[in-house]
Amino acid sequence: MIGLGLGLLIGFMGWFFLRYVLTSFYTVDQNERAVKTIFGRAERVGQATTANSPLGETLSEEHKQRYNYPQVRVIQPGGPYFKWPWEKIHKVSIATQTMNMAQDLEDPRANSNGTLLEAVTKDQLNTGLTGQIRYRVAENNLYAYLFGVKRPILHVMGYFVSVLRERIAGFEAPKSAQEGSGGLSGVSGVSINDLRKNLRDLNEHMERECASSAARYGIILDASLITGIDPPPEVESALAAINTAHNQVSSDISLAQAAADQKIVQSKRAVEIETLNAQAEVEPLIALAEQLTSLKKSGPGALQSYLRNVRLKLYGRAQQIVREVE
Repeated sequence: MIGLGLGLLIGFMGWFFLRYVLTSFYTVDQNERAVKTIFGRAERVGQATTANSPLGETLSEEHKQRYNYPQVRVIQPGGPYFKWPWEKIHKVSIATQTMNMAQDLEDPRANSNGTLLEAVTKDQLNTGLTGQIRYRVAENNLYAYLFGVKRPILHVMGYFVSVLRERIAGFEAPKSAQEGSGGLSGVSGVSINDLRKNLRDLNEHMERECASSAARYGIILDASLITGIDPPPEVESALAAINTAHNQVSSDISLAQAAADQKIVQSKRAVEIETLNAQAEVEPLIALAEQLTSLKKSGPGALQSYLRNVRLKLYGRAQQIVREVE
């Protein structure tokens, strides 16, 4: 009996050593971060919360109360670290990941098998959107990612899609873009054309609107890359015709403006030339008038002598002279 009890004790100690002691050491990779829970409660950093951190600036006052998560102690890469049997380590990857914006993680068959996201424009056209989003786990809000919601990426994608569809439904091109289209406001007002011409503004809007995802769900949206906006097939031909007509009219307007500008430049040049010619003809007359005035001031016979010399010079050049008989 003593030997049996000793054997059971040794066996229990060996099992305990293998089960808890050897497995109590762990490491954290370079692209990972970890959070330790003690009896299910994550290690906190004092009384710090999300609302009081820089992430809280992206939330409204109402959302600060709803998404006010505690700040937890983050275990950095390295090791080996030790944990007690009643402690648990939660590791997450902070590497940047890419996902098709049309992908539905709950229903892979949705959105044309995750290839095309549909949205309705302001003029009631059902368009298809293609693109990607880049995201990563927010290291400074791991509590929200690990314990705040069950599947954070589902919430982020749902929030992203709802904001995108709302933006598509009410999107209008900036006034400066419409004014620069040669006055063809009706053509510029076609919603799909406006969206295609302002993809950059649309992507920047999505990044601004989704900036609070780190505070809400612990996921940072690095970039929104909407790459394509395709109209329905029955609208494509009509849209192509509109765009062709718009391009032709824009080309004609540009050519007319160029021709008008050229004529204006030529007219200005002609005016300058005629002005210079007139000045060239007037200058000798002005000089002659000044000279005659000076001669008249020099004496009563000076002007007559000058006129006599001029006549003699003209007589010398003339081949025939006609004089009036006195």
